[in-house]
Amino acid sequence: MTIELLLSRFYNDLASVERVSELTAQTYCESCEIFLNWLVQEQIKLASVTIQNLLYFLTWRKTEKSCDELTIAKDISGLRAFGSYLVRAGMWKENIAKLLDRPKASRSLPRVLSVEQVDSLLDSIDVSKPLGIRDRALFELVYSCGLRISEVCSLKIENLHLNEQMIIVHGKGDKERMVPFGESAKKRLEAYLNDVRPNLVKGKVVSQVFVNYKGEPISRKGVWKNFQTFEAKSGVTAKVHTLRHSFATHLLAGGMDLRSVQELLGHSDLSTTTIYTHVEDKQLREGHNTYFPGHNSEKIQENINETDDNKLISR
Repeated sequence: MTIELLLSRFYNDLASVERVSELTAQTYCESCEIFLNWLVQEQIKLASVTIQNLLYFLTWRKTEKSCDELTIAKDISGLRAFGSYLVRAGMWKENIAKLLDRPKASRSLPRVLSVEQVDSLLDSIDVSKPLGIRDRALFELVYSCGLRISEVCSLKIENLHLNEQMIIVHGKGDKERMVPFGESAKKRLEAYLNDVRPNLVKGKVVSQVFVNYKGEPISRKGVWKNFQTFEAKSGVTAKVHTLRHSFATHLLAGGMDLRSVQELLGHSDLSTTTIYTHVEDKQLREGHNTYFPGHNSEKIQENINETDDNKLISR
């Protein structure tokens, strides 16, 4: 059985038996595809995989591929689900992946770009080419609305309101939210929708806004690969999700209240949004140390902590 066929059956099992979301199924399959290719590389048969093999694979992911704890945790969840499927399919006698412990992901501060860095990244996209016009519109919208990569890929034409400069986003847990976008994003979208998209879809009915060169809905992997190209070209180190982090931090720095940012991001819990206030504090400390190195950093921290307490009281 080929890797492609096995993953296809696994995906169908996740959808029909486990009843997981489409995004979760895709994430699990991506992790398992990497694992299956690693087995081929190491000349290990799937039927004879041991817990030691799984541990070696995860060590390889962490050391050779520099994956963080969150990615390793996702891999383990995918392997556990894959193990359950292999047991049901009669390929494994027991799900040895259940022996793997998920690492506790550290709550590190998200990386944030400056406005100048965002501009540099977006300006590196060659808009003299049709797909460049599409990519500029896509990433402009990601930054303007703070979208997740899955949200921009699944955005439908019917949920894009150009005149009102508003989109309806279906986020995690199929929660719906309305998010406005700026004039720059509107202009880029108009150029893409009027001059590029019709030539890509060639008369086909495609509900998603963004399509690939075949006229099919663009995939998360496709967006990620394109972004890597622009990252290398601009010299700005980032991920697609960094644009979402930057969106939130720039809004807070501009004076928007935390509750409003929470609504725009689609966070169900306000505590998830408050991490961006700590990003601002870190930037304040770093800026102060750069321009006023002689001042007492402990006193600065005292003042920031006092400010944090006042923020909590006022909200």
